[in-house]
Amino acid sequence: MSVLRVKSHWFKPGTPKTPQQNASALAFIVWRVAQNMLKQMRAAQFEIDIGPPYFAFMREVLVFLIQVVDRMAFERMPEATRIEFTTALVRRVAEILEDSENDLLGLPPEGTESHRAQFIELFNQLSDDYAHFHYDADGPDFAFTRYLGSRVTELMVQKDKNWALEQIMAVEAPEAVGTLQSAMQGVLSTEARPARRSGISGD
Repeated sequence: MSVLRVKSHWFKPGTPKTPQQNASALAFIVWRVAQNMLKQMRAAQFEIDIGPPYFAFMREVLVFLIQVVDRMAFERMPEATRIEFTTALVRRVAEILEDSENDLLGLPPEGTESHRAQFIELFNQLSDDYAHFHYDADGPDFAFTRYLGSRVTELMVQKDKNWALEQIMAVEAPEAVGTLQSAMQGVLSTEARPARRSGISGD
C-alpha cells in the first residue's frame, strides 16, 4: 500500500490564518487524499473507469472527507469560525473538482447546472444523512464509514460490489481519516515547522 505524504505546515508560521486560508490549504489536501483513495482502489483491482465513473467516485469520497474535516473543525473552532471555514472548504473543493471535470468531461449541457453547483447540491443533500452519525477522538463511527462504503458500492460494476464495502471500511477510509487528522493539526498549527535535515543518506 502506498503512503500518501502531504505538506500541511505553513511556510510562515506564527500568525493565525483566516478560515478561508485554512480552508484553501485543506481543500488541496482533501483533493489529494481522494485521488489517492481512488488510486488504491484501482490498485486493489476495483474497476473505476476514467470519465463519469471516476467523478462519481470522487464526489462521494470528497463529501465524506469534508464531513470528516468539519467534525475535526467542530472540536477546534468556535461555531461561527467553523461554519465560515467549512463553507469556504466546500466551495474550494467544488472549484477544484469543476476544473477537473470540465477538462476531462467538458462543460455540462446548456441549461443544466455546472459541475460545481452539482457537487455543492450533493454535499448539502448528504449532509443531512451524515449529521446522524458520530465522530469522536477515534474518528468516524461504524455507521459514518459504512454510509460511504454503501454509497461507493452502488457505483461499482457488478463484479466488485461484494468487496467494495469491506475495502472502504477496513482500508481506505481509516487511512484517509488518519491522513486528514495529521493534516488538520499541521494546517492549524502556528508553530514553526521542524528543521529539514541536511545531508543525503546513501541507504
